[in-house]
Parts: sequence; C-alpha cells; structure tokens
Amino acid sequence: MLLIHVPRLTNRLGYTLNVVFRHLLHTEFNITTDDELFEAHDGPKLCYGPRRIAGALHIKNCKLLFETSIEEKEVHAGKKDGTWVLFPVYGQDLDMGFDVLAATFYLVSRYEEYLPHRTDIHGRFTPDQSIGVQAGFIAEPVVDQWACKIRELLLQRYPDMDLPQPTYHFVQTVDIDAAWAYLHKGLFRTVAGSLRDLVSRRDMAAFWQRWRVLRGREADPFDTFDYIIERRLQEASGKLIFFALLADYGQYDKPSSYQNPHTRELLQHLDDYASMGIHPGYNALEEPRKVDIETHRMEAILHRTISKARYHFLRLRLPTSYRTLLHAGLKDDYTMGYADAVGFRAGISVKYPFYDLERDMETELMIHPFCVMDTTLKKYMHLSPDEGLETYKSMIDSVRRVGGTFCCIIHNQNLCDSFGWDGWRQVYEQMLEAARQ
Repeated sequence: MLLIHVPRLTNRLGYTLNVVFRHLLHTEFNITTDDELFEAHDGPKLCYGPRRIAGALHIKNCKLLFETSIEEKEVHAGKKDGTWVLFPVYGQDLDMGFDVLAATFYLVSRYEEYLPHRTDIHGRFTPDQSIGVQAGFIAEPVVDQWACKIRELLLQRYPDMDLPQPTYHFVQTVDIDAAWAYLHKGLFRTVAGSLRDLVSRRDMAAFWQRWRVLRGREADPFDTFDYIIERRLQEASGKLIFFALLADYGQYDKPSSYQNPHTRELLQHLDDYASMGIHPGYNALEEPRKVDIETHRMEAILHRTISKARYHFLRLRLPTSYRTLLHAGLKDDYTMGYADAVGFRAGISVKYPFYDLERDMETELMIHPFCVMDTTLKKYMHLSPDEGLETYKSMIDSVRRVGGTFCCIIHNQNLCDSFGWDGWRQVYEQMLEAARQ
C-alpha cells in the first residue's frame, strides 16, 4: 500500500489526497507524519512537504493546504513540458515543478468562487473570471491529467506497484424543462399559446402544428423520450439520467404541472429505463425550501427516495446551493459546469466530494461535473451542427485520454429537429457513437 508522509495533516490536505488517490487513481493509501516509520516502509511511498525523505517520490509544497483562511491568491498558470502548471515551486532535483496537490485543491474546491466576484443576470459565476478560461486550459481535465502524471512517476519509481489504469466512462444526462410543446398544458396556457402564435409571432405554421398535435394528428415535437431511450439501448452508450423540472409555473419555469396524470405517467415510464433526478426550479437559489418541496413531489410520484439533482439554469452559488442539497437529503449534484462555456469548471471530469471551504470540511455530497451542454453550443457559442459535433468529439477525446468521465447535458426539446434545432438530432446520434464506451 502507498504510504504518504506529510509534515502535518490538515482537512484540506486529507481531502485533496482523497480526491487524487481514491477518486482519480482508485488506490488505497495511508498517511503518516512519522519520519522513522516512513523511512522503514518497504513499499511505495510519497512525501509531500519541503524536503525529500528516504528517496521517495517528492511533491514540494506551497502554503495553501496548510491554511484555513480564504483569501486572494496570485495564481500563475503556464505550461511546462506539455503540462499545465499552477502554484510553481523551485529547487533542485524536483520530481514535479509545481505543487500539484495545492493546484488540485484550488480547482476542485472552487476556491475562486468564494472570493469576491461578479455574477450574470441569473446570479451565476461567469467563466471569464475563472483561471481555467483566463489561462486557456478550461477545455482540458487538467486535474485528471495531473493524477495521471503522479501515477506515471510512481510507476517509474515503483514498477511493481498495483496502480490501476483509470477507465473511461460516459454519462448522458437529459434535462426535462418542458416535456411537451403543446400537450397537457391546460386550457389557459393552450389558448394563450395559440393567441401568441397568431398575434405576437404571426406564426401560422406553429398555430396549425399546435392544433394538429392537440387533435392527435401529429406527435408532440418535444416528446423525444422513447427516441432517447431507444438510442441509448441501441448504442449501449453509458449511463442515462433524466432531471425533471417540477417547480411551480413562473417566468423561467414552464413545466407541465406535476399534478397532471400525464406528467406522472411519463416520469414513472422513464424511471423504468433510466435514473431519475430532480431539477430544482429557478427560484430555488433564493428560496432553498423549494428544493425540499420539489424533491418530495418527485418522490411521491415515483414512490422512492431521490438522490440526484441539477439546478435549473445551472444556478449554483457556493457553498449555499450545495448545503441546501445536503439539507434536503440529496447525495449527488450534476450542476458543476458552465451554461455559456464548454469545459471543466472544476478542472476535473470524475465525480468527487464537495468540500465546504467556509466550514473547512469534506461533505457527503458527490459532485458530478459535466463538460458540454447542447444549449451552450447553439445558443451561447452560436455553433453550426457540424461545429457542435467537432466540439463534442474534442471533449470526448480529452476525457478518454485520461480515463475520465465524459458527462454531457441534452434537452429533450432540442432533439425535435425544429424550432431552430434542425440538424442537431443527427449531431446527437453521432455524439453517442463517438462517446460509446
């Protein structure tokens, strides 16, 4: 077993070692502060601190993991020998030219999001303030890459060490913001929608499509659920999770009512073929009790406990949003990513535990980062279907190289090949083929 020597053990350091060695490298380890015990160990060993001990692999430290304060840091990012470097260290005979553990902690804890920052109109941290965007490594899972480098160095020094190769995984997630374009809306919303088609938009094609669907002569364009399930089964393409919006109707929340029997029937049907999660509504950021209310709605429909969540509009504020999920009994969050940028918000592709920086503690909530969303490609980046497909493939390749997890967000309504999404269903199919394990 790997033995790791540290000058003293802190919550930050213990957490970071857990992320790197358990969640990324899938290997067990012990920690010691005893020099004699460390020197006597005849197995693989690593020392983290100011000096090398007993010829072990050495990671020279900076101060970050031995602090408890949250304060502005001068974070200089650059490339050295093809590797992105944060928190450089200096000296002779270095195994790594930077404090890889401090760099990992800084990114996965989202340290920069606890510092003063501006937000967009939806109250979200903007990617241009992130070191990943500013330095240019946002599209790379650099934390995974660093873990692979540590693995490589350990195997060079200890060739017989049992250190498994990281394995690539694919997770497809689908946000159900609106299950149907026209069906099951209720009389008021149906009439209002028809008038909007005629008067505001002057869109006769949409008006007549609405009524063909309502009269049963045409399928509802947003109802792509069986198609998604069938494609997943045909492609044998990884894990599938649906996140359903069950908030009350509002400016940014426009689901069919959770009390509608067709909504309940749909969710129960999807639950037979995939995992299910709650999609807390837009106002959950300011009114945390809504997470409890909406989670209980889904649990009442499915008659079981729900553990997964992703905030609608990706409205995430640290640490309060994650404390809210924990308070509601939710164990897995899928919000970690950007609405208006592709890439790895926390620099990592695999799931890892949330660290509450203000309380200086690791929590039970597991964060599942995503790296690309269909809406980002079309509405924020204004890419064509061909350009979108190339972006998908690039992200898949970057994850596959490090044996990470490629997690993406799809919306059921964006697979309808209409409403401006012409050609994106084919992109989806080609993405599934590329992402297949």
